[in-house]
Amino acid sequence: MPLPQAPFPGLVVRYAFLWSHEARSGREQGAKDRPCVIVVARRRLADGRYLVRVAPITHRESDSGRGIPLPVKVKRHLGLDADASWVILDEFNQFIWPGVDLRPVSHERPGVWTYGVLPEELFADIRAMVRSIIEGRRASVIQRDD
Repeated sequence: MPLPQAPFPGLVVRYAFLWSHEARSGREQGAKDRPCVIVVARRRLADGRYLVRVAPITHRESDSGRGIPLPVKVKRHLGLDADASWVILDEFNQFIWPGVDLRPVSHERPGVWTYGVLPEELFADIRAMVRSIIEGRRASVIQRDD
């Protein structure tokens, strides 16, 4: 699938995610490209571009417990491996779409930019948990590019 002009919540993309501990150590680039879920996509009024916030998908469960496991069926739908994975919901990267850190899904499929879309029920759970975490000020948001 080509890169969508208009990003939307629930879309899973490949992104060079920068963890907060990497940013604190002075890094400007994430150590690894990974699947990430768009949790916020908001059109900026001044220029029409989109401000996007992504949450990482990782094989490591959140130390804080602020993550949601991805069901095997969903991972299969997205074309991800069968290992256990979580969407981490207290670490976000924010950037102007499309940004310089989006990556094609794989080198073998250079024109494919997205893994797919999360099922609505799962994304509803993610949205509710993100809202709670943000309201409780328990999230780290790394501004990537503007």
